Amino acid sequence: MSRLFYKKPAGWDWERALPIGNGRLGAMIFGEEAMEHYQLNEESVWSGGPLSRVNPDARINLDKVRELIFAGKIPEAERLMKYAFTGTPQSERVYQTLGDMYLDLLDSVTEVAEYERELDLATAIHRVKVKDRKTGITYTRECFAAAEENVIVTRLTADHPGSVCAAATISRQSFLDHSWHEKDAAFFEVKQGGEGIGFCAGVKVVAEGAKVYSIGEHVAAEHADAITVYITAATTFREENPEEAVRQCLDRAAQTTYETMRTRHIAEYKKYFDTCRLTLSYDKELDTLSTEERLKRETVDNGLLNTYFDFGRYLLISSSRPGSLPANLQGIWNDSMCPPWGSKYTVNINTQMNYWPAETLGLSECHEPLFDLLERAAKNGEKTAEQMYGCGGFVIHHNLDIWADTAPQDMYIPATYWVMGGAWLCTHIWEHYLFTQDKMFLTRMYPVMKNAVAFFMDFLVEHDGYYVTCPSVSPENTYILPDGTRGCNSYGVSMDNEILRDLFEQFLQAAKLTGERDAMFVSRAEEILSKLPPLCIGSQGQLLEWIEEYGEAEPGHRHISHLYALYPSSQITVDGTPELAEAAEVTLQRRLSGGGGHTGWSRAWIINLYARLWKGDKAYENLTALLKKSTLENLFDYHPPFQIDGNFGAIAAMGEMLIQSNNGRTVLLPALPREWQEGRISGIRGRGGICYDFSWRQAKVISLTATATAEQVETVLLFNGKEHRLRLKKGECFVWKK
Repeated sequence: MSRLFYKKPAGWDWERALPIGNGRLGAMIFGEEAMEHYQLNEESVWSGGPLSRVNPDARINLDKVRELIFAGKIPEAERLMKYAFTGTPQSERVYQTLGDMYLDLLDSVTEVAEYERELDLATAIHRVKVKDRKTGITYTRECFAAAEENVIVTRLTADHPGSVCAAATISRQSFLDHSWHEKDAAFFEVKQGGEGIGFCAGVKVVAEGAKVYSIGEHVAAEHADAITVYITAATTFREENPEEAVRQCLDRAAQTTYETMRTRHIAEYKKYFDTCRLTLSYDKELDTLSTEERLKRETVDNGLLNTYFDFGRYLLISSSRPGSLPANLQGIWNDSMCPPWGSKYTVNINTQMNYWPAETLGLSECHEPLFDLLERAAKNGEKTAEQMYGCGGFVIHHNLDIWADTAPQDMYIPATYWVMGGAWLCTHIWEHYLFTQDKMFLTRMYPVMKNAVAFFMDFLVEHDGYYVTCPSVSPENTYILPDGTRGCNSYGVSMDNEILRDLFEQFLQAAKLTGERDAMFVSRAEEILSKLPPLCIGSQGQLLEWIEEYGEAEPGHRHISHLYALYPSSQITVDGTPELAEAAEVTLQRRLSGGGGHTGWSRAWIINLYARLWKGDKAYENLTALLKKSTLENLFDYHPPFQIDGNFGAIAAMGEMLIQSNNGRTVLLPALPREWQEGRISGIRGRGGICYDFSWRQAKVISLTATATAEQVETVLLFNGKEHRLRLKKGECFVWKK
């Protein structure tokens, strides 16, 4: 059942409301009985304008910081970094709510006899049905976010003519500078001084069988056969004249019939949504339960997991489209002027996790906004690299905002001074290429990869025969030295080495494909790659997190950064590096025994890690724990508070449980749990440019079609204990049936 449905309204609780979006506009719909409420977002409503925040004292103190770290004087080094490396000012800009739209239904419903609200994931349409006990009239409200027209559209109807009444307005917690109404529309404006982002929002009403009128800040119609409400917004981030852009958008929408726009919306949405479908067998009688009731059951049923999988893909489609900004910490849905962590792009895992499912689950186009942001950040990061560290290339620290600000964010010793954000983001370039085999894309992004490498050619220092990062942190963890001293910053941290190994290896492969002519640069990259510190196993059989075996201040820390090599990377595999895989499993067990997995996104990472270890039952155990402990009634991930990366990480893990394609081989059903003995997946992708449709029963593949989506593809395909070597041209299929 591809829908979320409920038997009661959200009760003015944002965490029970349901999301819609088209990449640029978003709304949380509360579905109240007699007064509808939408909390609204526009992707580029952020505080303030661009800033230059590089601390002028960083570069002149870099050598001193390194000297202190190598001498083991960590408190002294961190004290100096706190003052010399922290951005000035400390913080980037934050993502903000656009405001709220209220639809006063003018006492149409006085006593509720029947109620239901749903979010249809197959069509991206939200629907509320309310029956009034006194009149016997059933009222229906249908809403969607149209991407082509860039409007949120609401259609109000009833099963009795002349019964529909509504008055619409937009409000904001603060900072509205101007509002006015016209014949059938109202407008709301914020004007920022200087380079800050200003915006205009508008609401327009069209009625059938009644006149539309405006009064105060409201646009209304009474006793109509049907009412259609259009909402849109524009900002100075994209438009020179937001008001004019809003007017044109609303006018175009109002000239299109509702049915035409609805049909167009569904077709546009389905070109994304229908690319991949998971069907786990389950008891269909459970479909009579509401989503809330289903989530509260003692056991998680496969039907709910089907819905959860569809919902995660729905969220990515709704918050990240070609031409939009990337999905931030909350996707696109945020009700605050000052949200947790600024609802920014946290690139020490959270933003990356948002895009883990994109390629595998048939949403490669949704990945594109991340590359647009990376290109802007790479340009800004050149200045940061030179001014902070005296290095070429570019650097990104652990946060980005709408302006692609690359200077350090906050004054948080365990995270702020991490320099690996750009390097990790560059691995997404190679991932996108591996899945799509798009050489034009690789050629476009190759200079970004090369500049990321260039930074580390300058930044890395030689120590004990290796090239190491310094300073360096394992986000956002703390270690304990033998004398009891606690520290966060060190050198040659394991995650840094793992990311750098991917970055340099991927760059060298890209250099061959794009015809790089700078032989000296390539040779230097090869030398550095050969002298990166290796992964090491500690005295307890665990993978070491730091370059030496230190004590752990938080054994159950939410970040498991040193397991990057297992996932999302594939440096560690069960069949390729069994000793390291065993060490990774020990590490994972130690984290969980220490209380790990207590945040939603961390639990999602754990599911992926167990999937890569081919531990299907453990992956399933943690997937169900995510739904039971870290999932809200509307299926949003709960950090706490709401943070969308857990949704995306979890559905990526569901894909990893069914297919893994890395290092030239593809494995079907590598981590299938006992509870998934029968099912089907269609449209799931593998690296190398192959799309797979397959069914299984009793944990064995019973039918399979593998279709080449690139010009020339090959892989070693493993399933049911047998190996098949595939070599296919674009459009060719490998078909197998039991």
